[in-house]
Amino acid sequence: MIALLQRVTAAQVVVDGAVIGAIDGGLMVLVCAEKGDTEKDADALLNKLLSYRVFSDDAGKMNRSVTDVAGGLLLVPQFTLAADTRSGTRPSFSPAAAPADGERLFNHFVQQARARHAVVATGQFGADMKVTLTNDGPVTFWLQTGPRQ
Repeated sequence: MIALLQRVTAAQVVVDGAVIGAIDGGLMVLVCAEKGDTEKDADALLNKLLSYRVFSDDAGKMNRSVTDVAGGLLLVPQFTLAADTRSGTRPSFSPAAAPADGERLFNHFVQQARARHAVVATGQFGADMKVTLTNDGPVTFWLQTGPRQ
């Protein structure tokens, strides 16, 4: 599984003109399942995400996690992260999980995140989403578990 996380001061997802998920400070995370990914991969990715140190401590060093700072999580399904862009000028999405598997793994990821973290908002799987954010830093990291490592 793949997570592209961005440290934000605010982020939101709009579907059909309505805000369906929003956070203040925390992490906006694009989440993607690849072929062969399992719930075990999703759990490993969540463990890493919740403990990944991307927030500054009192000395200005990235030593605090989203858990440490009690920041929000905005989890947004994003199958295009699995794109194979190595050749040509059109991406191939063959590495992405089938839609049913991607949705199942995203929902599992969200369910586990909500069981372990206080503030979790989401996008909507399969929807045309408008995502806005204010990247803090900017700070952006790619995390990956599972088949492509």
